[in-house]
Amino acid sequence: MQTLKRLIILLLAGGILFAGWLGYRVVTPFEPPVVPYEFSIEPGSSLRSVAQQLAHAGMVPDAWSFILLSRATNLSSSLKAGDYEITGSISPWQLLQRITRGEVNQKDIRFIEGWTFSKIRESLDAHPAIRHDMAELNEGEILKGIGADEASAEGLFFPDTYFFVRGSSDLSILRRAYHAMQKHLGAAWASRAADLPLETPYQALILASIVEKETGRESDRAMVAGVFINRLRRGMLLQTDPTVIYGLGERFDGNLRKQDLLADQAYNTYTRVGLPPTPIAMPGLASIRAALNPAVTTALYFVAKGNGESHFSDNLADHNRAVWKYQKRQGS
Repeated sequence: MQTLKRLIILLLAGGILFAGWLGYRVVTPFEPPVVPYEFSIEPGSSLRSVAQQLAHAGMVPDAWSFILLSRATNLSSSLKAGDYEITGSISPWQLLQRITRGEVNQKDIRFIEGWTFSKIRESLDAHPAIRHDMAELNEGEILKGIGADEASAEGLFFPDTYFFVRGSSDLSILRRAYHAMQKHLGAAWASRAADLPLETPYQALILASIVEKETGRESDRAMVAGVFINRLRRGMLLQTDPTVIYGLGERFDGNLRKQDLLADQAYNTYTRVGLPPTPIAMPGLASIRAALNPAVTTALYFVAKGNGESHFSDNLADHNRAVWKYQKRQGS
């Protein structure tokens, strides 16, 4: 009986010592081999393979103690796949918490105001951290894949920075940008000015895309939108160069010629009354709000001054004088 008691005491003491030793090991910070240290956990990775990977890199003292810690805390089945970044000393316990909470190192991609859909596709295709699911899809298949009902993808995506984990699908990112645009456009449409000559939010999006391409000046957006609204109300031609340029596509060589303005095509607002059939670019929120709450003005014309600002005129005679002042005379 005394021998059994001694054995039990020894086992308890040994267990306490082992627990204390293990506890010390799992809370002692380790320095990463390089700062920042990046590593990835692939989908479907086992606890053993992850523990061995971390032990080999010197992030944990050994694989078995990390495995034991994971199982003892009931976290062995909670490892989250993704990319991780360690920027300083970290204990095995802190590391386990990070990879079971999924505190991954996110990647990002930015869509810029004024980009066309082809530019968005180019940016997505070039990003090394994105899974390229739409590489072989045509525009209609892409729209179906993101749940969009529109016939054209142009202008449907909200310009912003989108964060994602490595391996995310380009379609999922595009779907988020589409829903973001729907949300912002819907909110702006709900608070639009009264009696606008716009029948649908999509028409507002078309006008916003023209405003986006016509000026990058915050203070001019509402006035530019006001000019186009006035022209739409009167049934006047919009006569905006960016729509013609968009319609020319790859034929545009950087110079817009008189023959381009005279040649009829769907996006030539010098030959066709009203809005073009689709947006011509991706408008930002400021342009959307300007299109739906334009400046109250009598202006029907505007011309770029050459310094980023525009000069606005109520009649053609004043406009022609402004064109001579700010463009023809300065260019002569």
